Amino acid sequence: MTFQVGKGKCLRLPLRHTKKGIAKTIDQKAVMKDNDLISNLNMAGETGNVRYDEELVLNSRGMKLFTCKWIPMNQEPKALIFICHGYAMECSVTMNSTAIRLAKAGFAVYGMDYEGHGKSAGLQGYVENMDLVINDCSSHFTSICEKQENKGRMRYLLGESLGGAVALLLHRKKPDFWDGAVLVAPMCKIADDVKPPQMVITILRNLCSVIPTWKIIPTKDIVDVAFKLPEVRQQIRENPHCYKGTPRLNTGHELLRISLDLEQRLEEVSLPFLVLHGEEDKVTDKSVSEKLFSVASSSDKTIKLYPEMWHGLLYGEPVLALRVSQISLQHHQFTVRKIANSEKWKKPKQEDFFN
Repeated sequence: MTFQVGKGKCLRLPLRHTKKGIAKTIDQKAVMKDNDLISNLNMAGETGNVRYDEELVLNSRGMKLFTCKWIPMNQEPKALIFICHGYAMECSVTMNSTAIRLAKAGFAVYGMDYEGHGKSAGLQGYVENMDLVINDCSSHFTSICEKQENKGRMRYLLGESLGGAVALLLHRKKPDFWDGAVLVAPMCKIADDVKPPQMVITILRNLCSVIPTWKIIPTKDIVDVAFKLPEVRQQIRENPHCYKGTPRLNTGHELLRISLDLEQRLEEVSLPFLVLHGEEDKVTDKSVSEKLFSVASSSDKTIKLYPEMWHGLLYGEPVLALRVSQISLQHHQFTVRKIANSEKWKKPKQEDFFN
């Protein structure tokens, strides 16, 4: 059975990407037009020695998902880094400065806005099922890794907050695929400061099937709680691609579901990782990051806690506090380095990370 949506060229999806074995077709013409529009508006461009590009892709459900990449221009990439953004955030603005620093250090950096987030399709701030989000990320990231020019290159995940949880779930989906991860305030447990009482959670969970998109979860303003710098809070509030409303019912349920699942299975984490957490984080629980470091089966793991720092380490703290200039990732081990005053690299000791 075939379905036509609109006019123009259609793509027939493989059976493995369809529900209940029914083959569906999706219209690519709109995506091609949107990508042409992105080019015409000159959204892509160069910053220093970094080439930035944007593109829309279709997922298995026919949704347009926004993707972007930062590529070093004057050298072959040392490795591939895939960034996973946090809840209500997006890649192209809030993670832009981090991506540019990494690309200038020689890494090819790729990002994708989840459904209902950023410039991707879907009701803003709404996630139907996080498993589908993981499938979208896995499919897109894997397709990039499998390109001929990228074969043999090391591949790493960089996730902040919800993105840290996404990174861990991508690792769980393909345990031997990823060479390492940097987890920034990973959402392995939602902090009690922003989580409703258990009785309220139980009531709201029962309402998910009835009013899943309603914005009725009682919680603090995440922007005020997560980001220390007032100017950063203002930037986020002025960014139309960041969701600022009360969490939607089913979205909150999904975030709680995956965080509880991760918390209970931390020992299954086996890839090399570096976990970073602010000691004053009121959004995700730093004690679970410490537990992750303690119980994970990874043989190469490091944790760094930052006194007086909040949740948004990559975007919400002063730039000099977390200026990461290069991630060196080799032979299934990785370290984070700073640029020395001279042109030569100085090999850091394990305890020197981010000092």
